[in-house]
Amino acid sequence: MSDDDATPMTTLDEALAGLPAYDPDDMTVELARTIIARTAQPVAAIEQIAVRSALGRVLGRDVISPLDVPAFENAAMDGYAFAGTALAAGGKVRLRVAGRSFAGRPFDGVAGSGECVRIMTGALLPAGCDTVIPQEQVQREGDTEIVTFAADAVTPGRHVRHIGEDLATGQPALLSGKRLRPAALGLLASLGIAEVPVRRRIRVAFFSTGDELRSVGEPLVPGNLYDSNRYTLYGMLQRLGVEILDLGVVRDDPQAIEDTLRTACREADAVITSGGVSVGEADYTREMMTRLGNVVFWKMAMRPGRPFAFGELESDGHRALLFGLPGNPAAVMASFYHLVRDGLFVLMGAEPQATPRLPVPTTTAIAKRPGRTEFLRGILAADAQGRWQVTVADAQSAGILRTMSEANCFVTLDTARGNVAAGELVDVIVFDGLV
Repeated sequence: MSDDDATPMTTLDEALAGLPAYDPDDMTVELARTIIARTAQPVAAIEQIAVRSALGRVLGRDVISPLDVPAFENAAMDGYAFAGTALAAGGKVRLRVAGRSFAGRPFDGVAGSGECVRIMTGALLPAGCDTVIPQEQVQREGDTEIVTFAADAVTPGRHVRHIGEDLATGQPALLSGKRLRPAALGLLASLGIAEVPVRRRIRVAFFSTGDELRSVGEPLVPGNLYDSNRYTLYGMLQRLGVEILDLGVVRDDPQAIEDTLRTACREADAVITSGGVSVGEADYTREMMTRLGNVVFWKMAMRPGRPFAFGELESDGHRALLFGLPGNPAAVMASFYHLVRDGLFVLMGAEPQATPRLPVPTTTAIAKRPGRTEFLRGILAADAQGRWQVTVADAQSAGILRTMSEANCFVTLDTARGNVAAGELVDVIVFDGLV
């Protein structure tokens, strides 16, 4: 798009500058990620929204703490506050309880020599006190207001939260690019901040291509099938918190595809298609992409997801990133999570989203030839001894969505790896937190 808050995009020539030579018909996953990250640029527009509406949004500017957190010295434990000098003599410490300090209702006196104050977690540390001993470590002398404890049970200054210990006034509390999660909302509230600057939501348009596709609710005739890709794409995009433009199913007609691509380019920051990027006689999407934009590569050294196009579209002064996904359902999801997702995070202005890869043994042998990256559907589970292991799903065809639904992780085999024996370690990427 090219309105006032449009996404500034690096030109593809700039993105490709200095990169090693590559084969656009056999692009590695690693190089594809680099090109996508270099090409995408964060949306420029920033808006102020209420903290309660900011979950999942990307912070547009650093948030600087307007106050000290905590703002006063307070107890980190339920117990008794006293002056740490009482510990110097060693042996048994015996103190009189001079009063009580509760959160929001502090003790307004001064604890003198030989005195302590009963204190609750979070309560203001009374004057004359610098140490708290947990209540479990003291003994009361009958029904009197006298407590005793061993001097070596605590050290001076322990169990006290100091002013500015968490955040000091003027210190960055959250940095631009932070994707706001529940803990961040709580942190903002703790600083008394009611509104926060976030980047606008990116707009992502998507559609499926194919004369054989029907939307849910339409009748099927022989040769038809229901379009599942738009539903999985909708779900994956919704989890990212983007603004979604579903352009439906587009028939295999050059003019219809061109018109839809032009509409998508005018309305969105990124355009995702599924189907039509291979080399079949009726695959017109690839032809229209080339006519309307600049496509860097068409095929990946990756399974599933070999047919995959990336570039940019331009129409009537509007520009958008282009992701052309395969038509097979499992390949659509693998391509999205391992290529598209990171590009959308860059557009959102989000900090890099490293995906944890965990080494675990596989229960099954895996046949693989070096030269391509493979993302297999797996089931991660604990054995009888509680040790984690992964079993590769029984069907790995790119057209089978059932095993994608049953799986809970990707088994990731890098380009150089060959056959894997049962019991060998493989890297897994768990779906929880990813999908």
